[in-house]
Amino acid sequence: MCDECDGGTLVKSEDQGELVCDQCGLIVEGTNIDHGPEWRAFNHSERQNKSRVGAPTTQTMHDKGLTTSIDWKNQDAYGRSISSDKRNQMRRLRKWQERIRTKDAGERNLQFALSETDRMASSLAIPRSVREVACVIYRRALDEDLIRGRSIEGVATSTLYAACRMEGIPRSLEEVAAVSRVERKEIGRTYRYVAQELNLEMEPVNPKKYVPRFCSELELSEEVQVKANEIIDTTTEKGLLSGKSPTGYAAAAIYAASLLCNEKKTQREVSDVAQVTEVTIRNRYQEQIEAMGIHE
Repeated sequence: MCDECDGGTLVKSEDQGELVCDQCGLIVEGTNIDHGPEWRAFNHSERQNKSRVGAPTTQTMHDKGLTTSIDWKNQDAYGRSISSDKRNQMRRLRKWQERIRTKDAGERNLQFALSETDRMASSLAIPRSVREVACVIYRRALDEDLIRGRSIEGVATSTLYAACRMEGIPRSLEEVAAVSRVERKEIGRTYRYVAQELNLEMEPVNPKKYVPRFCSELELSEEVQVKANEIIDTTTEKGLLSGKSPTGYAAAAIYAASLLCNEKKTQREVSDVAQVTEVTIRNRYQEQIEAMGIHE
């Protein structure tokens, strides 16, 4: 709103770089510097076509996304298909481009590790920000020479699990191991080693973070979720969670809540979703209902 006439709207003049009242013509600001591009675009496609800069740097690529790549579409600047001779030439150039991007075995190993991290993260639906953290941890482990004597896949998996723990993403060790190419025992051992050597700060996992996802997969109502969280809160205050697996604890609370809300699920159904044994669910369930003073 214009302070001079109390009725005009302030409009930015792109040509003059001025902020002007459309009623009285008062110039509120002059010679403004526009830090944006000089071109105009009206949709996402136009912005992409006119942009002259690449994507931002990323830790998820071994070269941080700074190198270029040759397009695979085999078209010229006007969108026309190129000849077969040109296609063969482009194929050879792409091959050499890939070789140039990874100069030595160290870079090839890093490229493999980061691609493994991205593959597992995609399978687990882990956000891009957490993938960045996982790749930063892996690079730190590489700089500290923690990879020596250990498999690349094992370290990549353990750093992804560590990133999930640090960022509060509820993914259990069993879930991460399910999409990995190494055994759960090796992942756990490598995770503890890397976390200790890099002094990674890990917050204890809250079992309540698993409740929405598990309940959704079991097709349970909001009422069951609320009841399960109530069971977790009450029993945690009484010290039952100490030393227990958060996934098993959450699974038992969901099982108990489903019984109390008359939406019964079997222990087998809950164990399949939570990836814990039925024995674990039974043991945690008995402890929880006793602490709650619930009689079967």
